[in-house]
Amino acid sequence: MFTTRLLEALGRVWIVLLLSFLYLPICIMALMSFNASPFYQLPFEWTTGWYADLSRNGRLLAATWNSLQIAVFTTAIATVLGTAASIALFRYEFRGKRLLQALLFPPIAIPWLITGTAMLIFFFGVGIGRGLHAILLGHVALALPYVIVVVSARLQTFAPELEEAARSLGASQWQVTTRVTLPWIMPGVIAGGLFAFAVSFDQFVVSYFLSTPGEATLPVEIYAAIRKGFTPEINAVSTIIIGISMGLMLVTARFFKFGGEK
Repeated sequence: MFTTRLLEALGRVWIVLLLSFLYLPICIMALMSFNASPFYQLPFEWTTGWYADLSRNGRLLAATWNSLQIAVFTTAIATVLGTAASIALFRYEFRGKRLLQALLFPPIAIPWLITGTAMLIFFFGVGIGRGLHAILLGHVALALPYVIVVVSARLQTFAPELEEAARSLGASQWQVTTRVTLPWIMPGVIAGGLFAFAVSFDQFVVSYFLSTPGEATLPVEIYAAIRKGFTPEINAVSTIIIGISMGLMLVTARFFKFGGEK
């Protein structure tokens, strides 16, 4: 009995330490975005001046807007294409299917430095070049495997008999997909879309290789700003993005019951 309680207590302490390790740096960064000192000097002096400076920083705002646009389009394209591919891999048997499924994992495992270099060479070779359009294509290519893997995992819990029952009742293939299959796998689709958004918005290496002067994404612009000299405006924009992202994640988890019925 004592051993069980001790293990329970150690487990709780471990979870607290793990969450502290993950969230403490984020909380400190958010707190320092309200500190008047640009060098994080203490005692702490409350100010919202860095957010006012951010509203006048055209380069940082433009980079944020570029990242948001690319991330939204990447999420939409990768989610639609990835979900369709997952359903096709689930429903149909064809030659080379196992090979295609195996080829989904190398793009996730290959370092992004190599992927970015390969995309840069390929895009110049076929005439696509660099720019926001190239970054969008690169991000879709990176996000697709994540969506397919997540949605395919959800499909493993789906009973094919449900589709057969719907067809036997006269439902067309489109009705079966939209009224039977999609509602069941929707949590996986949403999770895949969130992965795609995170991969795109957070992507630095591929964006760095494919961006052009004046068309940088937020990670690239932050990297350039840090090289010139760090300013708390970066803390401000990061705090805003984290707040919005966590809010969306909590709302999504609430409505799609990612944490279970309880």
